[in-house]
Amino acid sequence: MSDITAPPRPWAPVHGEPYRPVPYRPERMPADESLTRATELRRRMDERRTVRRFSADPVPEQVLKDAIACAATAPSGAHQQPWTFVLVKDPEVRHRIREAAENEERISYDGRLGEEWLAALRPLGTDAVKSHMTDAPALVVVFQQRYWLGEDGTKRKHYYVDESVGIAVGMLLSALHLSGLAALVHTPSPMRFLGEVLGRPENEKAFAVIPVGYPADDCEVPDLVRKSMDRVLVEV
Repeated sequence: MSDITAPPRPWAPVHGEPYRPVPYRPERMPADESLTRATELRRRMDERRTVRRFSADPVPEQVLKDAIACAATAPSGAHQQPWTFVLVKDPEVRHRIREAAENEERISYDGRLGEEWLAALRPLGTDAVKSHMTDAPALVVVFQQRYWLGEDGTKRKHYYVDESVGIAVGMLLSALHLSGLAALVHTPSPMRFLGEVLGRPENEKAFAVIPVGYPADDCEVPDLVRKSMDRVLVEV
């Protein structure tokens, strides 16, 4: 079994390097323990909800960092790990992000989205006001690296970037929820302002803004129903 306390080997680009396999022998979990864990995981994940009303109470910073570390274990195209997670706690920066996001959202809700999209959003009770950006004590802004950019300006294309970063975000949401925190995936369109506010390099494109914290004492969520297994699972 691996020891997560051992000093990690420093990362370095391996583009063009030969295949060098290493043994992988994880301990096999007994079937009864696997069933018990799967049942409990399903129960806990079924409690996950998207939250738009956050408490301002601080959250342990290490919990956020550990959740991001979990997300960074996601599989990625050619193992190029094309993601950057920016943890934003500074109230002023969060305020600037909210102002810019609300500006784009007002344009969207005033006509850019179109009636079909607005109708889809109506049961969720959303609007152009994004108070969760400043109410939540932290934001995780996820960027996708469209290509690798070396210190000398060298560029190398990344592959399956959308899929890779999407998987990582899913793992981040799971890690946050299982650690007792609530989150929301916000994708204002366009999102170019995020790279400008956070000073990100040219190879990074904003993917999502994720407010993180505890639900407010008066938190409410839409009365929604998830699809049953017979609607999402096909067995062949």
